[in-house]
Formats: sequence, C-alpha cells, structure tokens
Amino acid sequence: MDIKLDPSRDDLPLMANTSHILVKHYVLDLDVDFESQIIEGTIVLFFESGNKFKKQSSSTEETYPSESNEACKFRTPEPCHIPVTNTRTVSSKMGYNDFVIRGKGEKDTSGKDGNHDNQEQASGISSSKYCCDTGDHGSEDFLLVLDCCDLSVLKVEEVDVAAVPGIENFTRSPKLRNQIVRELVALPADRWREQLDYYARCSQAPGCGELLFDIDTWSLQIRKTGAQTATDFPHAIRIRYTTKPQGRSVTWTSDQSGRPCVYTMGSPINNRALFPCQEPPVAMSTWQATVRAAASFVVLMSGENSAKPTQLREGYSSWHYYVTMPMPASTFTIAVGSWTETKPEICSSNDLVTERSFSPFEADFRYVGVCGHMEYPCRFQNASATTQEIIPHRVFAPVCLKGACQETLLPLIPPCLSAAHSVLGTHPFSRLDVLIVPANFPSLGMASPHLVFLSQSTLTGMSQLCGTRLCHEIAHAWFGLAIGARDWTEEWLSEGFATHLEDVFWAKAQQQLAPDEAQEQQELRACLRWRRLQDEVRNSPEDMQVLRPNKEKTGHVSDSGSSVIKHGLNPEKVFMQVHYLKGYFLLRFLAKRLGDDTYFSFLRKFVHTFHGQLILSQDFLQMLLESIPEERRLELSVENIFRDWLETSGIPQVCLR
Repeated sequence: MDIKLDPSRDDLPLMANTSHILVKHYVLDLDVDFESQIIEGTIVLFFESGNKFKKQSSSTEETYPSESNEACKFRTPEPCHIPVTNTRTVSSKMGYNDFVIRGKGEKDTSGKDGNHDNQEQASGISSSKYCCDTGDHGSEDFLLVLDCCDLSVLKVEEVDVAAVPGIENFTRSPKLRNQIVRELVALPADRWREQLDYYARCSQAPGCGELLFDIDTWSLQIRKTGAQTATDFPHAIRIRYTTKPQGRSVTWTSDQSGRPCVYTMGSPINNRALFPCQEPPVAMSTWQATVRAAASFVVLMSGENSAKPTQLREGYSSWHYYVTMPMPASTFTIAVGSWTETKPEICSSNDLVTERSFSPFEADFRYVGVCGHMEYPCRFQNASATTQEIIPHRVFAPVCLKGACQETLLPLIPPCLSAAHSVLGTHPFSRLDVLIVPANFPSLGMASPHLVFLSQSTLTGMSQLCGTRLCHEIAHAWFGLAIGARDWTEEWLSEGFATHLEDVFWAKAQQQLAPDEAQEQQELRACLRWRRLQDEVRNSPEDMQVLRPNKEKTGHVSDSGSSVIKHGLNPEKVFMQVHYLKGYFLLRFLAKRLGDDTYFSFLRKFVHTFHGQLILSQDFLQMLLESIPEERRLELSVENIFRDWLETSGIPQVCLR
C-alpha cells in the first residue's frame, strides 16, 4: 500500500480509515534517549466503532491504489497465554511504568522482552508481519489503518482489559473486552478522573494475542484473523515502537545554552513520526502520557496539568500529562530539554486579578446553555472559568535567555490574556506554558493546547514584536485549537483569524494607548500586510493562492475516511502567508462592513456555539449572515464570499476597489 505521490502536487495523504473506527483515547508510555536520539515505548489505543460496519473491501484503495496484489501468506503470530493475575505490561527500557493514577497491589510478572525485534524495519526497510494476499485466511478480515511514518514498529497486540482487577465493579460485562472499552469511552464528563484511572489500568493490562501488521511509507495496517468488522476488531491494542533519529515529527538539536533538547516543531506530517495515530481532524481524542528522561531534563507537553517530575531510579525522572478535551492527534506537542522556569522577580498586581464582573452587554454572550460539542469537562460550563481573565501561566527558556524573558515576555502575558478574554470570552484551556525554543525553530511561534512555542527573535528590541506574536498564538486557543478546520486545506480559518485578532488583542493590551493611536497602529500593520500580500501573489503559483482549493468538495473524504491535504507536502508552502493575509483581509472587510461592535459581538456568540467542534468556511459565514438583519447584509452572501475571496487566486477585486 505504498503511496506514490505526484511530485508536481505534493499532496499529503491521510490514510486512517476513520469512517470505520475511531481512536477515542491514547495512552503513551515513552522513554527519551538523547544518546541514540530516539523515543521508544508503547502506545495503547482505545477505539469506538464508526458508523460504517461493512466488511473490509477497499478502505484505502478507494483513494490510493496499493503497490501490488501479489500472493503471499500471513505469518501467524505465536499464541499468548496470559495469567489473569498479571495486570501490567512490560515497560520501556528503564523498567518503569509510572502512571500517576495506578491501582494498588499491581506486580510486573511479564517477561523482560516480549517484542519481535524487526531488524529489517529498524534499518529503514519495511518488513511485514503479513502480506497483501489473504489466500489462507480470506480477504474479509477488517483492516485497521493508522497514519504512520518514519517509525519502527516492533509489536502489536490486543490488550486484555478484562484482566484488570476490579473491572467487574465498573462494567456490566466484565468478560467482554470490547464491551468494557465501549462503556469506558462512554463515561460521562463528570467522571473524567475515574475514566483516566481506568484508562491507565487498562493500558497496563497484559496482552492476549499478537496482531498481524504491515507498515509502509504512510501507514500502519493491523488486522486480527477472524475479526471481519470494526465491531469485532479489538477495541484496545498496544503498539511497541521506536522513533528514528531522522523522523520528521521531532527535531533533535541543542538549545541556546548548548544543551541537548528535542521538540515537535510543526512538521507537515504532524505527529505520525512520533506515534501511530489517526491524523484526520475528525478523529478527535483524549490522551495521557508518561515520559521518562534523565533527571536533568524538563518535559513539557500540551497537557491540562502542570506536571511535576517523579524521581525514579537514580538519575531518571518521569512526567505525566493528560487532556480531557477531545482534539485531533496533530495538536499533541512535546518539548524535552534543560529548560529553566522564568519567574517574575516581583509579583505584579495584574497576575492576581483573574476575575471580574461583566456589564450586561458582555454577559449577553456568556450563555449557560448546552454546548454543541461531544461531552467533556468544558470550561464554558464552569462559572468560575468563564470569569477568569488571566489563566495560570509559566515561562520556560534556556538558562541564557532567562533575563530576556523576565524583562520582555513575562510582563506581557497577563495583559495579553486579559485582552483576549475581553474580546472572545472564556479561555478554552485552563493554563498556559510558554517556551522559548531553540534557534533552529522555523517560525515566530506555534500554538498547541496549553503550550506555546515562541522564537528567541521575539525577545529582541521593543515589546511590539513579542506582544503581537504572543497575541497571535493566544488567539489560536480559540481559532485553530478549540475551533478547528474540518478540512485542513481551509487553513485561513485558523491563521486568518489569529492574524486579525492579534491586532485587536494587542490594542487592548496596550492600555496606555489612546484609541486614535491604537487605530493608527492597526492601519499601519494593514498597509504592511497589503504589500506582503501583493508580493506573495506576484511570486507564488496561482493554485496555492486559493483559500478553499477543494471548492464544493471541501470536507469530503473517501468511504473509508481517508483523504489528501492539497499541497500538504509542497516545500514552498512553508514560506507562504497567503492564508494568513487573505484571511486577515476578508475578516477585516467583514468587520468594516458590519461595524466592529456587531462583528465582535457575533464572534463571541460564534465561539460559544462552535468551541470543541470542527467547522468549514460555510459554518462561519452562514451563521454570521443569519445573525444580521437582511437589510444590513449589504448584498453579502456565502456564494459571493466564496467567489470573491475563497475560491479564486490573486487579490479580491473588492480590495482593489
């Protein structure tokens, strides 16, 4: 199933068959080895069957032809005999499986190494546990397809969740493994702590049979003999794997103090070279992770909790993070290095002010109604969270940049967070870590849930660059993270909004500025962006200037759920800003046509309606126009905006006029 991409297009394939089966939760148990520059360990995936339970025929072949259909035989895995008293799997190389939430009295009775060491695969040659023809076992077994690249997969097995002590107190079907997982993933949001505890316990349960697997350039394919539908396929599986030093999801480098570090830097292939996953944004899941490293390192992740290290054997520590808000796997972020937390020398009064009363106008859009997303512990339903202007925050950096962070960055975070709250309302995430990343970071910043990366260049000069970039990344908490694009080709839904909102946030954060002066700053930045957009249009391919390149097919996937991201691997795309700039000018145009008060009042309502969900352009535009009386729409329509702004290259004629 090796994909041959058209080099003139460089589209990125999303291979996972999400229409058949969805990952609901990941449990990662990993070791970071700086000497060999690999991350190794296990990942346990908990599934929910999708809405298409047809027998497997051609889940990915609908979009991508397989390389061949030559006859070859399955390799039958050895049987796995498991004592029911064993509730932990073999841990990673350091011999620890250190979850924060753990059952009592658990012992490690598993073997030291139950893996099938795949030497060919480890050396970069794909080696199959099975081949494509199913002559001996039939062609009707369900095939799970995960997005995967630059990984060495050593072993895949079903997890015996029924062997977890006390599981009978949790489920009505203690002997039915898939039913246990179904009940686990369906627990209500107010039982999230219990749910995480059971996920941790189940992830440490023994294996109960190896699964057949194959790996190619873009995917990991797994099947169980005799399991003919997604319903029959194991709903909890464990994958033992290692990353590769050249893997494109993480970067091994040195920080500005010369110390080794590794971090996810926003690769075009996202996290598929960090762990096997379902990449399509529709596969929204929660996760928890235990990461071990030498005790001198700090592990930061995009988790809800502010993790503290747990001391293991001499010289090593473990860090545990989790999230309860379902999000695409691409939002998972990790940074391991000798980071130093930078704290203010004197506590500012701004840091203490986290709540305030709202005027009736502001309160109008803080609805208490039911949220539209799948169930999770939502901050929009928490009265104290809705009034929290400034969420808890920390700053990390290499030791040599500690002074610059104290002087430039730390004082800006409270006013920028407060400004964002005054415009959009409830912060979607409960805390924020900001990390100054190594000098090889290719952009000014990158936002993930609870974690923002900033370039060291934002610390130079006056506060303007640092403040505007910080506001841009804070805006992504709402647009790009809490509200994501259902089709990743509609990048403007993230970057256009963040670019437009950074000016609005920064103007409010600079409390000493008079309104006229703030307006002048925004007009100057608009002029500079206009010139950049003109340059980009002159010097880029026309088909890469279109904000909605799939047009009426936007959001469409194959029957299996697989799809492609147009131009996702094009090396020129990294340097392009058309989605930022055209998106910015579209939103600026709409705000001016409707009036700032009307537009931003709507935006707060939109955030409340769609947080925790994936959207397409028409979702935003239709709700915007429906909220405005017809006599005030000034001939605006979704069709006209598609035609003038989103589905054509170049600069919209309305801007030129």
